[in-house]
Amino acid sequence: MSDRIKNAVLEKLSSIYDEENGQDVVSLGLISGLVVKDGHVGFAIEVAAEKGAEKEPLRKACESAVYDVPGVLSVTAVLTAHTGAAAQSNQSQRTPQEARPRSLDLPGIKKIVAVASGKGGVGKSTVAVNLAIALKSLGLSVGILDADVYGPSLPRMLGLQGKPESTGKKLLPKDAWGLKAMSIGLMVDEDRAMIWRGPMVMSALTQMLRDVEWGDLDILVVDMPPGTGDAQLTMAQHVPLAGAVIVSTPQEIALIDARKGITMFEKTQIPILGIIENMAYFENAGERTYIFGQGGAQRTAETLGCAFLGEIPIYVRLRETSDEGTPITATDPTAPESLAFAEIAANMLAALEEKGNRPAPRIRILD
Repeated sequence: MSDRIKNAVLEKLSSIYDEENGQDVVSLGLISGLVVKDGHVGFAIEVAAEKGAEKEPLRKACESAVYDVPGVLSVTAVLTAHTGAAAQSNQSQRTPQEARPRSLDLPGIKKIVAVASGKGGVGKSTVAVNLAIALKSLGLSVGILDADVYGPSLPRMLGLQGKPESTGKKLLPKDAWGLKAMSIGLMVDEDRAMIWRGPMVMSALTQMLRDVEWGDLDILVVDMPPGTGDAQLTMAQHVPLAGAVIVSTPQEIALIDARKGITMFEKTQIPILGIIENMAYFENAGERTYIFGQGGAQRTAETLGCAFLGEIPIYVRLRETSDEGTPITATDPTAPESLAFAEIAANMLAALEEKGNRPAPRIRILD
């Protein structure tokens, strides 16, 4: 079945011509990474790095054509860049105006907030999910985007299953506990490794923002991957982020990386809304044990001059409900765990109001 659809997809794509070269995209060898699974099709279109924006109509034409293939339920086409000598030569000839990144047009979304961390293992996704639901409980319309292409966890944490539906032009986000949610994890098997290079990751991220029918949202929470790599730079360059929230645990080894994350956002002119200290302590019979040290994130916030949004203790129920796909902020909003997130959500909104919105920055890379 999948082989039949794959052949039909290639045949359909062979009818799409690249006007610049006068040949079809299949003959030119532009199509790579074609995957067909259960009627869901994904592939990359390889183009010169400096022609990404110019080739967007070609991407859309390929995507639309594949939708006409019988048996196809959804299509994800991404642009990925060549980095050969010719492309590098053309890159060097671009004017500063041409080199500036373009901001995505997301008119229905009032504010976009990144939830980030300098390293993995600090509970960032758990915080992002429960923070988003806490914001919703304050009366806001909220969406959440899983930007961790290599390790998507939102489907598990939100209890989501099945591929997203499509209007024919855009994907429809899943509804989860009152949130509009989208993740690459909804389109691939949970155990499948995503072996993608940087340009494909960046294209996938921009498509999950641009080609999803988000509708009107007060806030879109973006669960960022850990670190300061391609995904963070893509968001900084192309998305009008209203601010970033940094999640860390109290110990110094985590805070070192948290400070790097803060520095990266500051250099790309993204306001830091504050730091959240996760796994702050464990409480048993009224006695607190500071497993990872005490107050490190709060001290870091004070040193760097940014807000300390609050702390989340080590809660067994928080871990259990995250694994079960039943976030505690949704299922038990008056629990101590939920109240901790409600306080952080209120503090974040106050910081967001103070910082205000900003356009996407213009980033110059100096030799």
